[in-house]
Amino acid sequence: MPSADLLAEADRQLTVCNACRYCEGYCAVFPAMELRRTFTNDDIIYMANLCFECRACYYACPYTEPQEYKLNIPEILSAVRVETYAEYTGPRVLSKLFAGNGTMVGLATTLIIALVFGSVLLIQGGDVIFTANNEEGSFFEVIPYLAMTIPALGLSSYFMAAFAFGAMKFWRETKGNLSQTIDAQSFLKASKDAFGLEYMRGGGQGCNYPDERWSQSRRWFHHLVLWGFVLDFISTSLAAYYHNILHWDPPYDYLSPPVVLGTIGGVMLAIGVVGLLWLKRISDRTPSHAPMLKLDVVFLWLLLATSLSGLVLMLMRETAAMGSLLIIHLGIVAALYLTLPYGKFAHVVYRYAALVKYQIEQKQAAYKAGH
Repeated sequence: MPSADLLAEADRQLTVCNACRYCEGYCAVFPAMELRRTFTNDDIIYMANLCFECRACYYACPYTEPQEYKLNIPEILSAVRVETYAEYTGPRVLSKLFAGNGTMVGLATTLIIALVFGSVLLIQGGDVIFTANNEEGSFFEVIPYLAMTIPALGLSSYFMAAFAFGAMKFWRETKGNLSQTIDAQSFLKASKDAFGLEYMRGGGQGCNYPDERWSQSRRWFHHLVLWGFVLDFISTSLAAYYHNILHWDPPYDYLSPPVVLGTIGGVMLAIGVVGLLWLKRISDRTPSHAPMLKLDVVFLWLLLATSLSGLVLMLMRETAAMGSLLIIHLGIVAALYLTLPYGKFAHVVYRYAALVKYQIEQKQAAYKAGH
């Protein structure tokens, strides 16, 4: 649970905001707010995770500093989200170690790469790392298939379990119940809003990001990251199908679906991440929360390293650098999986759960209004 002082300040600001309601058309937070006259701690956590930080409300608000109410809804809700991530995604020791800590994430990445490199050098020998190999199955000569897939499956299971437990805790503490989890209509509407980044439209013209001017840039860069990630997932799934079902070993032809989709996805990811990093660098810091900004930046740099190392590996896979590049890429991917639950990626889980709850809540409110 976020600290009592933080929740009390969020309650104060939301109460003032709810009395004004000038910003009611900007995002899902305000319709959710209007269904309440007072705010419990669970209400605050729920609404904090509904916020997409478009900042439209901040720049429209007549009660920001130096006005005596000193409202800053994007900042206070970001602060609640940071503590929500730390509380719901365990174990806490890893959350404290990796959350927004670029030094520790970088150190973990370096250690994993060194461990993989040393293991391959010791077991496989230097020739497989430093000699060009264009034959089918050359990736598995550097790192055998089981040595590549078992750790990947273990790390994937770990971060999915961490998020699953966190999502269940979030759902329970925000007063969700079992019957709500099977509301297909609400799930579909929430999914449409999530994948369409509906609430990055702000008042309709985009976010007030990186400054008070309306802009669609943040939304489009997020789209590049989102759909680049989806294409890379499809590419990896196709490669698994090729290997396990068709018994075709990588590396695959440059024009094969896994390589084409992976390349397009990697390029989209890289462009989107660089764009978001640039926007964060030049953004107005007043409506932001420094620890959340650190979470953003660390995750984006690790995501950029993942996409760029994959693209470089694809371009140089027929050279003597292939073995080293494969080890570096897989080490970065392993570090990404290890730290995923403790960084900004957590917003995907909790924000989606909040969107589902929002759709259920709005449907129930409409039903009551009609009866």
